[in-house]
Amino acid sequence: MSEGYNPKSFEAKWQQKWAEAKLFEAADNADRSKNKYILDMFPYPSGDGLHVGHVESYTGTDILSRYYRMRGYNVMHPIGWDAFGLPAENYAIKKGVHPNQTTQDNIRNFTRQINSMGFSYDWSREVNTSSQEYYRWTQWLFIKLYEKGLAYKKKAKVNWCESCKTVLANEQVVNGNCERCGNTVIQKDLAQWFFKVTDYAERLLQDLEGLDWPEHIKLMQHNWIGKSNGAELTFALSGTDEKLRVFTTRPDTLYGATYVVMAPEHALVDTITTDENRSRVDDYRQQTLKKSALQRTDLAKEKTGVFTGGYAIHPITSEHLPVWIADYVLAEYGTGAVMAVPAHDERDFVFAKQYNLPIINVISPDGNDNESKEPFIEAGILINSGECNGIKSDEANAAITKLAGGEMKVTYRLRDWLVSRQRYWGAPIPIIYCDKCGEITVPEKDLPVILPDDVDFRPTGESPLVDSIKFHAVTCPKCGGPAHRESDTMDTFVDSSWYFLRYADPKNESVAFDPEKVKAWLPVDVYIGGAEHAVLHLMYARFITKVLCDEGLIDFKEPFTVLRNQGMILGEDSQKMSKSRGNVINPDELVNSHGADALRLYEMFLGPFDQMKAWNSGGIEGVSRFLKRIYSFYQSASPTDSLDLSLKTKKLVIDITEKIEKMQFNTAISSLMEYLNLLPNLPYSIGDLKTFVKLLAPFAPHLTEELWSTLVTDNTFVSVAEWPIIETVPEETEMNIAVQIDGKVRGTIIAPSTSQQENIDYLARQNDKINQYLEGVGVVKIHYVPGRIISYVTKP
Repeated sequence: MSEGYNPKSFEAKWQQKWAEAKLFEAADNADRSKNKYILDMFPYPSGDGLHVGHVESYTGTDILSRYYRMRGYNVMHPIGWDAFGLPAENYAIKKGVHPNQTTQDNIRNFTRQINSMGFSYDWSREVNTSSQEYYRWTQWLFIKLYEKGLAYKKKAKVNWCESCKTVLANEQVVNGNCERCGNTVIQKDLAQWFFKVTDYAERLLQDLEGLDWPEHIKLMQHNWIGKSNGAELTFALSGTDEKLRVFTTRPDTLYGATYVVMAPEHALVDTITTDENRSRVDDYRQQTLKKSALQRTDLAKEKTGVFTGGYAIHPITSEHLPVWIADYVLAEYGTGAVMAVPAHDERDFVFAKQYNLPIINVISPDGNDNESKEPFIEAGILINSGECNGIKSDEANAAITKLAGGEMKVTYRLRDWLVSRQRYWGAPIPIIYCDKCGEITVPEKDLPVILPDDVDFRPTGESPLVDSIKFHAVTCPKCGGPAHRESDTMDTFVDSSWYFLRYADPKNESVAFDPEKVKAWLPVDVYIGGAEHAVLHLMYARFITKVLCDEGLIDFKEPFTVLRNQGMILGEDSQKMSKSRGNVINPDELVNSHGADALRLYEMFLGPFDQMKAWNSGGIEGVSRFLKRIYSFYQSASPTDSLDLSLKTKKLVIDITEKIEKMQFNTAISSLMEYLNLLPNLPYSIGDLKTFVKLLAPFAPHLTEELWSTLVTDNTFVSVAEWPIIETVPEETEMNIAVQIDGKVRGTIIAPSTSQQENIDYLARQNDKINQYLEGVGVVKIHYVPGRIISYVTKP
């Protein structure tokens, strides 16, 4: 080795050697027990390139992948690109360049950055969701869902920006305005394609229980699915032949209903609204169009509404209850109408107080009609409830539902997945429309439906594909007559809902994946990514997995056995990193100045892997010094020839093994640092040195390859060396005693654990390094702290 630690002199060298040896390519081994599948949530290749959040997540999966290879597993650790979608398209629009070109440019940059970090990806399995080879099978998946009755088209409300002439995702609506131009966003009805996720609501809920996922992620999915047990009741609408259905989780409170609230867009609003109230109702409905569902259901916002002038008839008492419309009720949730019981619901209570509506207590904690200034929302004993007085809430639910002629029912908050996008950069939906034959799927032999390049990809309000003549002019596959294609493209969540399956068989041109290869690898053993994907991506991937399992194409019902989230890395100002704040850390600069190993170790050393932590530029300097000390020590090390391991080394093996498997990377690095502090003061063997390099290898792969090349003569890689296995170690029979002379620690000695002060003093004076400070001087005082330190005070 050359003098001095210089990562530039060897990091690129080892990256090239790994690539030439195809060291990280996984074999198609059919024995599932010997395979490990470690997966990152794949990135979308943005123009900003790799950021330190990517490095944190990818280092975590790389440590696991390298560790399991050394444990003898056949590890698949693939990489690919979530390359379709709005971020890529908007970047292309900003640059004035076709998104295919900008996406490929960005992928090249990401690839360079990823390789510079030494991540052990299997590049032979690389996928790109915007490639025809991939989206052909995304379209195949759409057809499978369509054939199973799980893909359908209907009109639905979307966020619409009149200025940009485009549909916006909820995330693009900020305070009711378009994030791009600031124009007011309205709700607009458009014909859209959906996947029927709701058919799987109960299974998606029940199967959460067996997953080794963070509890907060499972809770978020649980809440998103939103299972409710209750009753569906029917209220006749006065003066009409119409019936209004409402769902309630508290049928026991029915006698306390004093008004009814409908969503402003409910189909019966026009029917129930009286002429004198129509103007106010119409104005309110127009205002509602300007609000997103998130704004409308915000619990903190002021509740507003308008009286329609109509009345609903109470199904038991026949009392006429006023019907209001209010934007906090959504047409797509439940039945789009609710019975309001202000005495026992906080939201209804606030609304009733605001509009001076009646409040009737019907549930009491003790059976007495106690006046209260707040709604009582717990279960209790019924009062003011006719023949049901005195019954407990849980007993009254079924009884009152029966009296009202309703039925007990289970509902879910989960909505079907809207997959249509009126944008260019996405997989075309494989549907053909024929005047004679109607709606037809594209025959599988004709896939892929290729995204045309003869259109202006900038948004106009309709999909840009509308303007492509060569795309639309097709022949009906059934009758042979003239037909045209669907012009919408698919939501990119469809691309990412199955990509983990394609990695098992990425080059297959005949099928999306070979079931036998998938069986050998999946479900994914460990999946790591940001908590921001807790609901949508993970929910959709679970849904698609269950559909494919039902079709007999795979034999498992959950895609990810273990899920872990990396914590967000904040800027040095403890704020989220952003260009506007000027606190973004560029990993390229750090690799150039400190080396990839230093950056990898530092990001793992910052704190617990799953916790939020702030960047500290001084911290990477400390990690870099640790690597320099390792390099320097190994250059001058004088081990014995023995392969036997010291007790300290054996304990370190057990410690690091356990911490890697628990993903306690920060404390694993601390243990490695502590061991290095002890090592120069211990008798150590060549076995100790080799073992330390192996334990460090998953964290700092470049430096350890460099060190390994000086410790062995067979041109092997430490990256695939056998991981040391230590089952148990004997009880500690030795202790490390620090020796301090006149306030300064001058060394460490090893002594039997039974040693007293006299023995410790003797051993210290036998140590040449220590004795040079004691020889020829008078010692006036010796203080021994048992098991820890011996201190000498000499004559001045």
